[in-house]
Amino acid sequence: MDDKEALNITVLIAGRSYPLKIKASDEHTIRKIVKEVNEKVSSFQLTYSQKDKQDCLSMALLTYAVELQKARQSKIDKDVADKIHHIDSLLNAVVSAS
Repeated sequence: MDDKEALNITVLIAGRSYPLKIKASDEHTIRKIVKEVNEKVSSFQLTYSQKDKQDCLSMALLTYAVELQKARQSKIDKDVADKIHHIDSLLNAVVSAS
């Protein structure tokens, strides 16, 4: 990361401060994610009042990891479907030419 575009920020997640060095262009996205994480942690704290903040943070992290894995799998499935469609088109062209 070029120092000209680097930005030092501090974010607060589940009541703890985390200093970050980021690209200036990523600041909005990072702050949005931090807000969503804090909202998810708060939601877990309300739902599971017997759990401590660390447990709620871990559950929020797991939720995001599952969503990321599903998104990755969906992209892989789409890529495979696109390749199969392309191969099918090629096979149809070969069969039609015969």
